[in-house]
Amino acid sequence: MKDKVVLITGSAQGIGRAIALKFAKTGAKIALNDIEAQKENLEKVKKEIEELGSEAKYYFADVSKYEEVERMIKEIEKDFGRLDVLVNNAGIIKDRTLAKMTPDEWKAVIDVNLTGTFNCTKAALPLIVANQGCIINISSIVGERGNFGQTNYSASKAGIIGFTKSLAKELGKFGVRVNAVAPGFIETKMVETVPENIKLAVKQLTALGRFGKPEEVANVVF
Repeated sequence: MKDKVVLITGSAQGIGRAIALKFAKTGAKIALNDIEAQKENLEKVKKEIEELGSEAKYYFADVSKYEEVERMIKEIEKDFGRLDVLVNNAGIIKDRTLAKMTPDEWKAVIDVNLTGTFNCTKAALPLIVANQGCIINISSIVGERGNFGQTNYSASKAGIIGFTKSLAKELGKFGVRVNAVAPGFIETKMVETVPENIKLAVKQLTALGRFGKPEEVANVVF
């Protein structure tokens, strides 16, 4: 991976940060991404990567907006001259039962999680194909199993699985690999908002009796 360029969306913290650090340890050059509100966290991750001896730059872009994503990809090409790996990690939750969920809450999650995956892949595709690179999409176990109060999130993650399978068929002839990783509950800021009784129930159903760690997901991605 030395000197190859990796873009990880939503990489200011959590799973995205762990993936960025994992790739950085191999000598890859890292393109970090998140929204501008995460600037302080992006600065911290950039510094962590530089302390590992790798190069990193960060780019502000809302992945739900194609124009912002397209601009980001152009900036990455200008700065690094190539892009070898795309990790579509950016995601949000807005949990409610369907009866209480607003159309805006539905749309927000689909727009970031699923449409964001499309936007980043579409914009980065020429660079990925040119380098026979790879695309890794972060889905979720709830994309297969479903989860109470997460119709929007579950639908977005199930969509990512279908997107990944279809795209893999399209890009295989170009030597491009497309895979998805579907984590369970992982210790991140996102999971901190889950009620304690639900956390306990989930842990009881997990073989190890605990939530996963971001670094464990990063190991699977790499």
